[in-house]
Amino acid sequence: MNRGKKITGGIYHKKRKLRLYERPKQQREVILGETKKKELKTRGGNIKLVLIKTDTVNVLVGKKTEKAKIVNVEETPQNKFLARQNRLMKGAIIETSLGKARITNRPSQEGLVNAILLKD
Repeated sequence: MNRGKKITGGIYHKKRKLRLYERPKQQREVILGETKKKELKTRGGNIKLVLIKTDTVNVLVGKKTEKAKIVNVEETPQNKFLARQNRLMKGAIIETSLGKARITNRPSQEGLVNAILLKD
């Protein structure tokens, strides 16, 4: 059966249009490069700080956190082509100045990159 069609062949009509807050937002993917952030207005008059580019990461080493430089994106679990484009996203394995690390947060929504150092 076709989506949006009744069994008789008629079509369903929307009750109303989408509200501004219901519309899908522009998809953001954080790229490796010199740090660049952007402020977005959110519902309720709040401001969300989002990341567009970055070259630093907060790496958890044992029980301490250290700031490190990102050298390269090794692999991403979502798609191997995203690693070639140096896209930073949750679960991506990156090469840092401290060693290899896995990103544990969602940089496109939080404004920073957190990672855990991997044992070689």
